[in-house]
Amino acid sequence: QVQLVESGGGLVQAGGSLRLSCAASGRTFSSYAMGWFRQTPGKEREFIAAISRSGSSTNYADSVKGRFTISRDNAKNTVYLQMNSLNPEDTAVYYCAARVLDIPTMFTFQYSYWGQGTQVTVSS
Repeated sequence: QVQLVESGGGLVQAGGSLRLSCAASGRTFSSYAMGWFRQTPGKEREFIAAISRSGSSTNYADSVKGRFTISRDNAKNTVYLQMNSLNPEDTAVYYCAARVLDIPTMFTFQYSYWGQGTQVTVSS
């Protein structure tokens, strides 16, 4: 098992930046590929980015390529999502997730462990 806790969300102006963090505890953090997803009311949970165990492989949704960057620090048991050039369409609850297989997939159902989410609101 692994427990995940997101932090770093908040209210920002369009064009601004935020850095989300996901702190892991329990099983060895480096044993999991990690992903970031987001969800708004009435919509399915949407893939944002994912990263392999070592950080050597990443995967991004087209909507965030060039704006968001996923990274991890296994020594700190933490995965990050740097979000730049934010727009109101990025407003959502952002979730951190973990999976055992070392493939940074885009599919929600492939991830077994989830955090509780952190709210990101971008004003226009």
